[in-house]
Amino acid sequence: MKKIFKICCFFTLLTGSLYLLSSFLINPSPVTVYKFPYKRAGLTERQAAEHLLSRFSFGATPGQVDSVMKIGLENWFNQQLNADLPDDSLNKRLSVYDAIKLSNAEVCRQYPPGFVIRSMAIKDSVISKDSVNKAVDKKAFNLQLKAYMDMKGYKSDQDLYKQFINQKILRAAYTRNQLQEVMTDFWFNHFNVSFFKGECAQFIPAYERDVIRPNVMGKFGQLLLASAQSPAMLYYLDNFSSVGPPTAAPAKPQAKPAAANGTDMMMMAGTEGANVPNKAKTLTKPTNVNGLNENYAREVMELHTLGVDGGYTQQDVTQAARILTGWTVYPISDNAYGSAMKGLVAKVGEDNLAQKGYVRNGDFLFTPNRHDRGEKVVLGHRFPASTDPTVGYQEGVTLLDMLAHQPATAKFISRKLAVRFVSDAPAQSLIDRMAKSFTDHDGDMKQVLITMVTSREFWDKKTLYSKTKSPFELAISSVRGLNADIKDPYPLFGWISRMGQKIYYYQAPTGFPDRGKYWINTGSLLNRMDFSLALASGQIAGIKVNLNKITAQQKAQENAQAIIDTYSKLLLPEKKLDQTSKKLADLLNDPGLLVKANNIVRQDKTAVSERPEAGAPGDMMFMGVIPDSKAKVAATVDKQKSNYDMFRNKRSAMQALAAGVIIGSPEFQQR
Repeated sequence: MKKIFKICCFFTLLTGSLYLLSSFLINPSPVTVYKFPYKRAGLTERQAAEHLLSRFSFGATPGQVDSVMKIGLENWFNQQLNADLPDDSLNKRLSVYDAIKLSNAEVCRQYPPGFVIRSMAIKDSVISKDSVNKAVDKKAFNLQLKAYMDMKGYKSDQDLYKQFINQKILRAAYTRNQLQEVMTDFWFNHFNVSFFKGECAQFIPAYERDVIRPNVMGKFGQLLLASAQSPAMLYYLDNFSSVGPPTAAPAKPQAKPAAANGTDMMMMAGTEGANVPNKAKTLTKPTNVNGLNENYAREVMELHTLGVDGGYTQQDVTQAARILTGWTVYPISDNAYGSAMKGLVAKVGEDNLAQKGYVRNGDFLFTPNRHDRGEKVVLGHRFPASTDPTVGYQEGVTLLDMLAHQPATAKFISRKLAVRFVSDAPAQSLIDRMAKSFTDHDGDMKQVLITMVTSREFWDKKTLYSKTKSPFELAISSVRGLNADIKDPYPLFGWISRMGQKIYYYQAPTGFPDRGKYWINTGSLLNRMDFSLALASGQIAGIKVNLNKITAQQKAQENAQAIIDTYSKLLLPEKKLDQTSKKLADLLNDPGLLVKANNIVRQDKTAVSERPEAGAPGDMMFMGVIPDSKAKVAATVDKQKSNYDMFRNKRSAMQALAAGVIIGSPEFQQR
């Protein structure tokens, strides 16, 4: 009997061990045995926890520093690397946004772009062709289009963009997996696409959801390939239209002038990039040599992988562009941009695509009849000429994999990560170690981040509070610091835009610059202070702030200095204000500040960009007519002010002003 019992126990233990081993092999965890060297840098555990939160989240919430210390700094970071904490509360907030779940095909069917609506309306004789540009009564014209859309069941693409912007704000503010969202913001900016380019705008929601977010903690090569095959990127950098010469005469490599930065540029509108080098603030014009377009090939080297000093030439760009000919978009729907391929797919036959060399991956399509089959050489690597139609697609995959594994790429990506998380001028020693980790671990982002966060450079006291928050980071960290309840995120988008960062609308492929000097000037500082006072005093529509609740355990104070000290501990948990604290208290006693705070909402109830059409793609159909938008916003503001008047007594006024001036202070605007 004992023998049978022992045998049963043995098999039970064996089965359990095999199960655990298989689970580990299927879902390997990041390395967990490491310690942060913050003590050697002279930091306390509390200071280290605050620093960790300031860099790998969108700001600490009240009490979060204590929570991180309780579970352990390394354990918290591992949780963030795994990005699998339940997000039930966030998901409930997101559930009202149905458009963010749609596939590209569903978006094209439900939210066709403005020029498509106009074309269909002309075809159906609802409007005349001349009326599109010559309509005297724009309102009547728009109402005609609106009635046509209602009849067809189409929705305004502006509603799609608004839902998408709202979800980004809510995710950043409320997700428990903060690092995943920070990295999503980082990688989207790295592989930037823009609402300003109408051809790609519809595909951007799925681009962030299906391409960027799932791959932010994975291997760089996988993210690079996924971005290259996304309709958003294919349209943004024009590779969808790039075609090789006739296949009957394979071309040989052709030498080009060895200047990687061409001079034929299309300048970005506005003055956003005034301090950015010419190449960084432009989109190149299409290059038409036998239908060849070099835009994506150039940017994938300069901006996505090697960097401007990565050792490539203009000839490499041209040869890479030839390799990527035929990379286009599957015909998603009759109203989609990819509909040009519909006839081709029908002619070949859906079932015959693979055997004829066509490759479909979701909304991506490789067409061998548009591919340059001649010999190419990129960075010394030879791609031989071939008449086999099945070879062409693999050339592009090999090219991108080769770029992802270049030493220059490892250094370029490592430096960019170090600039984002450490300082605007990270030490070369840190970049080199991160690049080695990048190379040794096949571009595994978790390992690169671990190398960075366990470095002495990351914890150096000189790096503390050395980064200036972008407008988006300032807005989200303020909301999190005040534990605010966002009922409607869109007015916050207006304030973020007013402070200088219109998310998803940056036109150049560089993405927003990641350096403090770009964000700070006299005008932006004034807007930041206006935002701080408006938020803390409950004057931003759609956002509820309850200062009494977050300071419930604090003793009631009416002295300006005492109130400043209370909110400093809440919003700046480990920063020593010293002389700044007294200056803020003096500012709090200034009667003019109360008048200014009271006037903000009356000056601009819509926070500059409640109107979704402001700065949207140029082919919109409504010409800015969004019925009842301002009336609804004004009603929301008035209702909110009646429900939550921060100025009904001296103490509540002092609380709001104290929180506002602290958020507007240089100390809070640094991370």
